[in-house]
Amino acid sequence: MGITERREREKEQRHNDIIDAAEKVFFSQGLEHATMDNIAVEAELSKGTLYLYFKSKEELYLAIHLRGNQILKNMFETAVNRFHTGIEKVRAVGQAYLEFYKKYPDYFHALIYYESRNFDYQDTGSIAVKCMQLGASTLEILIEAIEFGKQDGTIRSDIDSTKTAISLWGQSTGIIQITALKEFILIRNHEIRSEEIIEYTFDLIYHALKA
Repeated sequence: MGITERREREKEQRHNDIIDAAEKVFFSQGLEHATMDNIAVEAELSKGTLYLYFKSKEELYLAIHLRGNQILKNMFETAVNRFHTGIEKVRAVGQAYLEFYKKYPDYFHALIYYESRNFDYQDTGSIAVKCMQLGASTLEILIEAIEFGKQDGTIRSDIDSTKTAISLWGQSTGIIQITALKEFILIRNHEIRSEEIIEYTFDLIYHALKA
């Protein structure tokens, strides 16, 4: 291996080490309270070195979003490959999203952070653009599942696949957030557990899509 290749590999390793350290700090302290100083200490690097790799704390958090979104995409791909009909593929994506939230809540919050803010997408090499591109490819899995269902006759043929996918994404994210934040109120006022209302929502979606 040449000097250039070795340096690139070392640079990539340090890049990943910084993200590893940032995860520990963000996930234990929260985005608001975490600082670049904290991350530098965890990574055993100077703060100046951190800024050579990431411009800000926000950019580092977006790098964590990328990791989470890649995990989610992999889970979606696994989910759709387990079923043969479009309607079941779509339902499997929903279940995979819920499983992702339960298994990786910190990554889920990183995804929500990205989705709830506006970013500058002018710099085509920025992390924000990479997040946008990966998010689009993740959503495309759901779009293709809906298209598959329209073709095999298990999903209504009169719906727009892209608009439907975006709607399902919004509905699923919303119901997961509501139940996570308001579970106590749901139980106290309505005697409904989070799992019940999520499953009920998924059933409504299933029957709304079914041919």
